Order: sequence, then structure tokens, then C-alpha cells
Amino acid sequence: MTTIAPLTAADQTEWLALWKGYLAFYETDLDETITASTFERLVDPDGGIQGAIARDETGTAVGIVHWLTHAATWTTTDYCYLEDLFVAPDVRGGGVGRALIAHVRAWAEQHGSAKVYWLTAESNTTARGLYDRVASRSGMIHYQIDLT
Repeated sequence: MTTIAPLTAADQTEWLALWKGYLAFYETDLDETITASTFERLVDPDGGIQGAIARDETGTAVGIVHWLTHAATWTTTDYCYLEDLFVAPDVRGGGVGRALIAHVRAWAEQHGSAKVYWLTAESNTTARGLYDRVASRSGMIHYQIDLT
């Protein structure tokens, strides 16, 4: 059985291990100050970013999710952007990812968001299998301009 709870300062060590796994999956290195700042904002009620941690029946941390809301022009409420989702490789396929998405969806519904959306790598076929079952593809193509 998976339990999901908001991140707290006490989760930092376990969160960090999962966060590093997430960054490695996307072949990304971040400066330690960014990682530290991210965690501080996740556990700060006024930090602007929400976070939760999933634990298995033994209490071991097995997944994390981060999200935020933002104003939108096509609704009178906010959109909820699910920014990061990571499940430990040894428990993938066991429902943790689905539970983390459901957690964000419930939070977004409770807070009046018009929708929850996210991005993933085109090559992330395992996760996309789940995403295709719990959401619909928007048909949009993502572009970006890096500024730093």
C-alpha cells in the first residue's frame, strides 16, 4: 500500500535521493544551490511550489511529485502544472506513479484549478504508457528559449 503525504523538512534526505534519481534519468546536473533552494521552496508554505512524497508499506520513500499553479487566460481559475514526477525504478509499474498523479489531481480539484497538465520526454515510453491511461494528450508541441 502506498501512502502519500506533503513533503516536510524531515523528508530531505529521502527526497534528495529520489531527486538525484530524477535528474539522472533526465541526464541533468543542477548546481547544489538550486537543489537546496528547490527543497526549501517545496517545504515552505509560501514557497509557491507544492511537493509530496510516496512511501511503501514499510515507510520507504518510493516516489516524489512537485507541482505549482499559475494564472491562465482561458479560464477564470488557475491551471496546475505537474512539474516533476519520479518513481524509484524498483517499484515502477506498481501504481506509485498513478497514485502521485491522483494526489495532484485531488489537490488541484480542491484548490479550484481548471486542469492539471505536464510534459515528459518523447522517449519516456514507460511513463507515457501510464500517462495515456490517466490523461489525454493535448496535441501541443513544447518550445522553449533558455535564458540562463
